[in-house]
This record gives sequence, structure tokens and C-alpha cells, in this order.
Amino acid sequence: MTDADDLPQLYLITPTELDLDTFPARLAACLDAQQIACVRLSLATRDEDKIGRAADAIRAITSERDVALVIERHVQMVARHGLDGVHLLDGARSLRAVRKELGEDAIVGTFCGQSRHDGMTAGELNADYVSFGPVGETALDDGSRATLELFDWWSKMIEVPVVAEGALDIELIRAVSPHVDFFGIGDEIWGTDDPALTLRQMIGAMS
Repeated sequence: MTDADDLPQLYLITPTELDLDTFPARLAACLDAQQIACVRLSLATRDEDKIGRAADAIRAITSERDVALVIERHVQMVARHGLDGVHLLDGARSLRAVRKELGEDAIVGTFCGQSRHDGMTAGELNADYVSFGPVGETALDDGSRATLELFDWWSKMIEVPVVAEGALDIELIRAVSPHVDFFGIGDEIWGTDDPALTLRQMIGAMS
């Protein structure tokens, strides 16, 4: 994979907790430094006001740069805050209802863990993309990982775009890059002093 046009696109995932005094500038620096296809607002809080304020602040950054912004889980906030769509966490289970509610123009993607079956079902239900992960080793949940074999199989058999996310590093990006359409990158960069620089290093591994 040597042609830049064939390289995976970048999908940035926000921290689960963020400071609206500092994060928008850090996000803007990444969007200005690299071509980003989509940003996902992924907050742990259930505080509707906090989520809404974060959505508005980040939308101001992404819309100015013509970058899509989706929100994790909170379907009702898509129209309310002028977002581009939603990222679901339940595989294919709610996809049909959410697609009906948001319409064909909205972005509706879903996380399918390591399940080929959930991914294929989501594709059949008109998901715009499916994400698998975590790719790297993590102590979270039961420790299961989305393997290179899964991404290789998907890229050969399924046309629905696929996102690789979770505990990525340079070596994993280099290995998985030929088999995915997007890399979902979040904590891998936000925990560093210079997210834009770290992102550039990760992009370098794709080629």
C-alpha cells in the first residue's frame, strides 16, 4: 500500500472526559495538521448539559473544517445539536430503529467488538461503517482483541467500511493498515504532550 489515496482514513475519538477550556484547541491543532474524516464525541458522563455543551463546542471546530461529527450513543442529541450522526455500541441491535429515526442522510456506525456475525448483520441493516476492537492488548472487559485475521477477512469479503480501534500502536497500525478503511484513534494521542505530533507518527506507520 504505497499510494496515499489508498491509505486508511483517520477517525478521531475524543477522551471520555475533556476540559472545554483546552480540548477544542488541541482538537483543532490535529484537524489542521492532518486530513481527518470524522470525529466522535465519546463522553462517559450522563450529564445532558455537559454533553450538549461539549457537542456544541466541538461542532464549532469540526464544521469550520468540514469534518463530520458523530456522537456516541445519544441518538436524540444528533438533531438537537446539529451533528452528523451517531456511533452505536450495541452491534446491530438498535441499528434498524436508529436508521429509521435519523434517516438515510445521517451517519450511523456501530461497534461490533470482535464479532463477524454482528458486523455482517449491521452491514445488512445499512450501517455506514462497522468498527472492531480493541486491536491492542488491554485489561478492560475480558481482554479479547480484534485480530488481524478478522480485518483481513472483512476486507476481502465485505464492502461496508471497517474501522480498527482500541489500544493501537505503531506496529499494530503498520500490520492492520492494508486491511482497514479507517483507524479510530483517541487515547493513543490525547494522553501525549503533542497529540498532533503523535498522530503524524502514527500516520507514518500506515505507508
